[in-house]
Amino acid sequence: MRELVSEAEVVAASGDDDLVVWAAQGMRPGVRAWAYGDAVAVASPAASRRDRLVVRGTAGGTTGDTAARLVPLVRHALAEAGPSYRPLGDAALIEQVVAAVPELEPAVGFSWMGTEKLAPPRQEATGPEVIGAEGAYREGTASWLADSAAPEVAALLAAANPGSYAVPGLPRVRRWAGVRDGGSGALLAVAADAWSAPTVGLLAGVATAAPARGRGLGERVCRFVASALLAEHGRAALMVDDWNRAAVVVYERLGFARRRVAATGLRA
Repeated sequence: MRELVSEAEVVAASGDDDLVVWAAQGMRPGVRAWAYGDAVAVASPAASRRDRLVVRGTAGGTTGDTAARLVPLVRHALAEAGPSYRPLGDAALIEQVVAAVPELEPAVGFSWMGTEKLAPPRQEATGPEVIGAEGAYREGTASWLADSAAPEVAALLAAANPGSYAVPGLPRVRRWAGVRDGGSGALLAVAADAWSAPTVGLLAGVATAAPARGRGLGERVCRFVASALLAEHGRAALMVDDWNRAAVVVYERLGFARRRVAATGLRA
């Protein structure tokens, strides 16, 4: 096993895989990484509210071939990092690892989506200029929210996306953007810049108030945040449940490419 001690080493070992590089978080304190042959594992504490062990290897071969490359590395990383870490990687790869390591739980699938360039926006009308707590904004346009909007963001998430990993006040949930109603000023849609890494920004905490759905507001606020992430980090990514087809369609329309991943953990 070879321990990787810098972001450059993680990039080289993983082929600049955006999921792996995101997990490395610029090798901030607490992050550890290892390589074993062509397999890579990054233990990232409290990354999107989970202790994540992001792994990369070569799927598609026999289970035995995959186990020979990756399973010893996963076992080593879990022993070094601790039992709270949950292996995460390409779905086919994680399923092979689970088959070879009986102490792991069945894999749970979802999607990692990333982009280096947004698709062109649809032509949309915006309303008149409104003066609100964050200053002047166009009705229906997205903008960064002031810190004082945190209670509004929390209330919208509780009603529209109670399972959101990103909520105001969590460490490394950096900032929130939102779309307000032009008349009442009510917050209608939000999205966050959260747990971003130096070269991979993460979009999270997306929610749209139920009465405002179907108007493209969620797409608008996601485009605003993703554009800022691309400008600052060069790549933007997000995680989405596979059952949430409506969200997947919006992200694909924005230019995000879908990658099926899965996670597992040690049995209790």
